[in-house]
Amino acid sequence: MRREHKDDYQAWLWGEVLLIGLLGASLALFVAYPSLRNTYSLPHVRLVLDTAVMLAAGIVAVLAGIRFSVDGRRLDLLLCGGFTATAATTLAFAIAPVLGNEPLHRTEAWAGIGGKLFAMTLIAAAPFSKRRTSGRGRPLGEMLVAVAIVLTLSWSVAHQAGTSLPPLTDNSAGDQPFLLMGSLAALALLSLIAMVGFGLRFRARGNDLDRWLCLGATLALFAELHYVFTPLLSSRFVSQGDFLRVLSYSVLLVGVWRAIRYAEFGRAVAEERARVAREIHDGLAQYLFAVSTHASMLESGATDPAKTLAQLKDAAAAAQQEARFAVLALSSAGGSAPFDSALRRYVDFLTADGLLEVDLEIQNGIRLAPDEQIEVFRIVQEGLANARKHAGAGRAVVEIAERAGERFVTVVDDGSGFDEEEIAAGQGLKNMRARAASIGGGFRLVSAPGRGTALEVVLRA
Repeated sequence: MRREHKDDYQAWLWGEVLLIGLLGASLALFVAYPSLRNTYSLPHVRLVLDTAVMLAAGIVAVLAGIRFSVDGRRLDLLLCGGFTATAATTLAFAIAPVLGNEPLHRTEAWAGIGGKLFAMTLIAAAPFSKRRTSGRGRPLGEMLVAVAIVLTLSWSVAHQAGTSLPPLTDNSAGDQPFLLMGSLAALALLSLIAMVGFGLRFRARGNDLDRWLCLGATLALFAELHYVFTPLLSSRFVSQGDFLRVLSYSVLLVGVWRAIRYAEFGRAVAEERARVAREIHDGLAQYLFAVSTHASMLESGATDPAKTLAQLKDAAAAAQQEARFAVLALSSAGGSAPFDSALRRYVDFLTADGLLEVDLEIQNGIRLAPDEQIEVFRIVQEGLANARKHAGAGRAVVEIAERAGERFVTVVDDGSGFDEEEIAAGQGLKNMRARAASIGGGFRLVSAPGRGTALEVVLRA
């Protein structure tokens, strides 16, 4: 375990111990003094609390489903299924039956117990799942279908059992049936398993989401323990456990939302690293190869040392400029002076042998964002390289300007041109299209055999 993670884990562990101590002390008072086991006849508040739980569980299920669709972890699949079952159970068996000011009937109450047991079983199993799935959409769909089937069976069994199920009194006097007490105890046990599982997972992996899930499971555990000592299933009363339950789902919502944000940040960092690596590979590495080649020529005795030395200096200067331009990929600074300098130096380097003449026109005052500078440079570089190597062009015009509030980049050459349909699948053209798309720009290319080629990139507003 790394030192940073170890310190983070120890700080979290002490906080968790403190929370358990506080909740345990309040529960001990709750058990020792029956007069503290208050229930309140607040049917509207109970409806609001159930609705809040349903919405929170539904949002957590959606966020977990999004994480699963990206990473494919079974942990997220089980969490999605468990919280979907919780939301659906609350809606179908706690909210919908009482919307017309009707009491909660025996069938819905027992079906709700079955749905909660199934949901909590999935959630408790989640931290012990370590594998990924090869697919994304199919397992998620199968999980949602399984949730629907189980909840339907739960209601069907409760409906068919009818009066054979123990009746539920509308108070907390302690005369509730043993089956209800056992079910509530099972929910508390599953919450304990989830708490331990996510705690061990956080210790092993240091994932921020596991910390929040463990915290939510801790609150859920004590909510279920409160229910054990206030075994009440009613649409009219609320107890301390109801408020702990809402707090538990609020914590879970915050944790999963933070996990989604961290995942987005991680992907952005990975994409940025890949982009910078591509810039170094496409630019700096080529110039360094040229430096190495010319140095080898001098070492082996070049026929024209002065010319080779001049070429070596040019390649070194171009490599230095490329290095500066690669640093620009990580910079947040704006402006166009570094971009102008790099592009003009590249054009001078490209046209030094006189085989291609390039007119570079950059409008005064035109501003490009750092990411636009990088991609526009590469698009122009690719377009001019194609004009020189493949089209045999003698002249090309590069223009970067703004017209009618629209910024654009054009590269026009007088080369041999090509049939657009035949060359459309070329890798170079694909790269330019991808680069334009990466900065939100539009790409258009026009060419015909014997008529040269014109490409245009319209930059984002």
